[in-house]
Amino acid sequence: MSILDKILGKDETPRDTPAKPDMAMGKVLDTLAGLGGKPIETLTAQEARLQPTPTDAVKKILHDTVKDENPTMGVQTRDIVIDGAAGPLKARVYSPDPDSDDLKPLVVYFHGGGFVIADLDVYDGGPRGVSRFADVVVLSVHYRQAPENKFPAAHEDAVAAWKWAVANAQSIGGDPRRIAVMGESAGGNLAINVSIAARDQGLQAPMHQVLVYPLVGTDLDNESYRENATAKPLNKPMIEWFVKQIFADPSDLIDPRVNVVGNADLRGLPSSTVITAEIDPLRTEGEKLAELLEAAGIDTRSKTFNGSTHEFFGMGLVVPDAAVAQQFAAHELKRAFGTAILPI
Repeated sequence: MSILDKILGKDETPRDTPAKPDMAMGKVLDTLAGLGGKPIETLTAQEARLQPTPTDAVKKILHDTVKDENPTMGVQTRDIVIDGAAGPLKARVYSPDPDSDDLKPLVVYFHGGGFVIADLDVYDGGPRGVSRFADVVVLSVHYRQAPENKFPAAHEDAVAAWKWAVANAQSIGGDPRRIAVMGESAGGNLAINVSIAARDQGLQAPMHQVLVYPLVGTDLDNESYRENATAKPLNKPMIEWFVKQIFADPSDLIDPRVNVVGNADLRGLPSSTVITAEIDPLRTEGEKLAELLEAAGIDTRSKTFNGSTHEFFGMGLVVPDAAVAQQFAAHELKRAFGTAILPI
């Protein structure tokens, strides 16, 4: 059996039923189901990028309840272009107080989507909430996606984006001395790899890293994959589909940038916050990452949110636990930056 076959679980056994989402999370999932999306594992990448997203479900709930599907939370945004590894990248700056002359701490953020789908709009809620609660500027960065750009294109772009942020923080209202890195899902993988690259390449290190249900392993037969093989909005068939899109060579799956919990050296990384969701195939590897970071001597705080699913973090306006998760991340960022501590 090839490495790819093992990763894709060709010898899989029947899976358990996933835990039940809480009421607010369930409403988002029911709303998403009502939008009529197709299973992305049956689609091309181009078709998958056009499917309804959890963000669309959140917007519908907001439209139906408060008649405003795009609340700003008092955070202003502007779209810019920054330098990537192979050309320009789209990016969005989130500013809680754009008219202030005071430089605020900066968080470089990478969105999720399995390195294949999603964009700055789909992952708007997370960086917006963090900007609001942590009182920081957030630079949310897009990156080259597969299958058009295979691994490690996204990783190269992430490191290039970090270098750009360090060199240009002040131009977007950020303090170049106080910069952290953050990401959700595939973006969580990019975030920790930025920290590793900064250590190994002698770059300015992030002051902190926030890793939200990070994709950091290649074991598709662990506990959370078995429990959540058919979960929504992320499940095992979807991740198998992502794997097929991303990698040109099966040997890439043992690369430490991919199998972080299996092969990466985690020593000397910045203080870390790891957030995971109970109803998520990525839960086990995220929890293992938190344990490995702590074992490597890294100041690490982590929390798994029961009753929540993958993608919940950006849903703070409709899912109470998502707002709590955003405030938890904000608290840890403020602790790392040495600014006022928020009660949680």
